[in-house]
Amino acid sequence: MTVLPEEGFSLAAEFPDATREQWQRLVEGVLRKAGTEATGTAAEDALSTTLQDGLSTRPLYTADDAAPDPGLPGFPPFVRGGRPEGTAVAGWDVRQLHAEPDPRRANEAVLADLENGVTSLWLTVGPAGLPVDGLATALDGVYLDLAPVVLDAGADAEAAGEALLRVYEERGVRPGTVPGNLGADPLGTLARTGTAGSGTALAVRCAREFPGLRALVVDALPYHEAGASTAQELGCALATGVAYLRELTAVGLDVDEACGQLEFRLSATADQFLTIAALRAARRLWSRVAEVCGASPAARAQRQHAVTSPVMMTRRDPWVNMLRTTVACLGAGVGGADAVTVLPFDSALGLPDAFARRIARNTSSILLEESHLARVVDPAGGSWYVERLTDDLAHAAWAWFQEIERAGGQEAALRSGMVGERLAATWADRSRRLATRREPVTGVSEFPHLEERPVERRPAPAPPSGGLPRVRRDEAFEALRARSDAHAAATGARPRVFLAALGPAAAHTARAGFAANLFRAGGVEPVHDPVTVDADTAADAFRRSGAAVACLCSSDALYAEQAEDVVRALKSAGATRVFLAGRPGDRRDAWQRAGVDAFVSAGGDAVALLSSVLDHLGVA
Repeated sequence: MTVLPEEGFSLAAEFPDATREQWQRLVEGVLRKAGTEATGTAAEDALSTTLQDGLSTRPLYTADDAAPDPGLPGFPPFVRGGRPEGTAVAGWDVRQLHAEPDPRRANEAVLADLENGVTSLWLTVGPAGLPVDGLATALDGVYLDLAPVVLDAGADAEAAGEALLRVYEERGVRPGTVPGNLGADPLGTLARTGTAGSGTALAVRCAREFPGLRALVVDALPYHEAGASTAQELGCALATGVAYLRELTAVGLDVDEACGQLEFRLSATADQFLTIAALRAARRLWSRVAEVCGASPAARAQRQHAVTSPVMMTRRDPWVNMLRTTVACLGAGVGGADAVTVLPFDSALGLPDAFARRIARNTSSILLEESHLARVVDPAGGSWYVERLTDDLAHAAWAWFQEIERAGGQEAALRSGMVGERLAATWADRSRRLATRREPVTGVSEFPHLEERPVERRPAPAPPSGGLPRVRRDEAFEALRARSDAHAAATGARPRVFLAALGPAAAHTARAGFAANLFRAGGVEPVHDPVTVDADTAADAFRRSGAAVACLCSSDALYAEQAEDVVRALKSAGATRVFLAGRPGDRRDAWQRAGVDAFVSAGGDAVALLSSVLDHLGVA
């Protein structure tokens, strides 16, 4: 029997250390087979992913890529979490959002959530949700000393906060015993509506009379929903937090008390590593600001509420939203958020039903109770990739924060239009990626299902408006699908495109599948005749299809032999426009002379193409 030494044993002891250069040579060989010539670091660059904010992620990270020391969990700069134990003791706070305007319905939903895993409530109050005078009814039967309540009342923040304090008083609850938040966010209200709100008086009262109860939220969702990049979202949140510190200390609170009045609300997206890095970077940034302001080490920890991104939620095939929110929730939990809200999968369609709320709360329950995700403190810590991404993101966010401060602070930057203009430019750039499907949206721009049954929900109250816009990833394709739906309702059929798939299946399947997927994304129904083999059969099949436009799908070899004849035949058969799936190369002029109107290929502007098709077909 072999006895292993107690110390110094390595499972890889018999293998020589691999070098980065060896890995690069292997990558070079793979790229060469794919038709790309690149050597050394250029080979790595070819596999890198470009992110917003000038950042990129590389295919390989080593100890050479290590970032600055993130410290220990629960200690400045709090990169690894605001508490030494992280979420390992009780998990994160499972916070459910309710915007039901009927107080009795809201009460039923609230009680059902609290009985089935939700640990705190987030209530939209005011015109966009529950009436202020319905707050007591909505909270009837809720153990307010156990379930924290967070309000989101916008311009009605003071009235809603006072109403909640009255409910606490009437029921004999000392509100400082639970970590709730009255939800005032003056600059967030300005960003949403164009008019600043208030909340300083509430914060002073909470600090003096109800220690432990917070009054202010630094809500970064208005910027995220206006198209901000991750660094822009963090920079806006940081600038808002600094503005609140200035205001609170000016009215008599010390820095520690002012920090204790703030909770930061940040988005969590389906890019789990970016979400993890964003939450870690946000804590580091705020710790630095609080340190410079003179806060004690314990007061520098940022309390975070992560919300799954409204921007990523789709109205078509909304069931896929369950997958998006699960990944986002995982990222928020691993990133160390104190509270996590999973938006119901149908939240983009109206008021969520009981099933959607159940799935939302169970997403956290499964990750906490079955996957045991919270039993490890900072599970992403030590990953060279995550640590480097956290550091890069922190620097990018800090640069944007400094730009806002040079412009006079968050309020001045909002009122001058600087924030809106910069966010609009960022969204325009992202919109191009969405339009070209370089950022695909499953169920919308990729793998759309035209025959899906629409999911109907009760209309939700209109959200506040007048400030920054609200954007969604699906908006361009949703507009195309809506046109198709209206056309189908008016005429009994959707607009159609005939796919002239030439040759055997091996020759046409890939491009026919690509074209069908593309046209469906715009609500155009593809019609495919599998026996199309030459110009005559293509023309006959086109006449039977009932379509007005056609798309040629085959291999380059068959295109060279038959494309010109088939295109002429389709035009003679009545095709008003003919597309060709693939890149034209040096045959563009010849095919265009034969009658090809446009070429469709990966990376093209799908929104522009599909919009032109609908215009051509008379779809209003």
